Amino acid sequence: MSAGLELGAMASESGSLIRTVDRDGVRVVSFARPPMNAIDRSLVMALGACVEDAADSAVCRAVVLTGDPPAFSAGIDIKVVPAYDAATRADMIRHINRCVLQFYGLPKPTVAAINGHALGAGLVLALACDFRLAAAGSYRLGLTEVTAGVPFPAAPLLVVQAELDHDVARRLSLSGAVFGPEDPFATSFIDDVVPRDQLIERAIERAASAARAPAYAAVKRQLRAATLERIADVVQRDADPLLAGWI
Repeated sequence: MSAGLELGAMASESGSLIRTVDRDGVRVVSFARPPMNAIDRSLVMALGACVEDAADSAVCRAVVLTGDPPAFSAGIDIKVVPAYDAATRADMIRHINRCVLQFYGLPKPTVAAINGHALGAGLVLALACDFRLAAAGSYRLGLTEVTAGVPFPAAPLLVVQAELDHDVARRLSLSGAVFGPEDPFATSFIDDVVPRDQLIERAIERAASAARAPAYAAVKRQLRAATLERIADVVQRDADPLLAGWI
């Protein structure tokens, strides 16, 4: 993060996996699981707690989601998660669905500041944000579940289907292809590509501007109500098909 972000800010940590910095009503949430911010059960739980705190906080009016370089998040940790026993894997799936429900339904503006590789579940979390800014540069974006051997849990799949046009979702999900932030294909879901040294500041500005709109929470809920109801149903009925088996 830039010196400007740290100056006059209040910083905290959620274990060693999530770092937060508050500035002017915007909470910058950073994945901090080196080297690639890959997602395991502990990181999902830490993010869920962080989102719950942001929802309840009177200080936090908007959220910027980013990651410690060189990655936003490289997705599910395929070195760790496939080795979980069935009970631990099922517990992680439940936490993923609850976390996505909380984050996608957060009644405050959310902005993804994509500063490096965003793959699989990492890109899904960016898609769950209201706006997506990406740093210019050479890194990879993609929905790589098909090549990683890690199918979508129910809530992430519903976010992908809601946020991407059908043909875009089909091509990304079934090919596992990766591409750079300035590839023409990325314009289907990236709102803006900005210089790397301006990314966090621009994301904070976008989040703060959105937070000033008086009907923001109401309109966001209108747009996402159907998808949130479907996710909530999965969570309440404990009905994710992956609970019966990973593949």
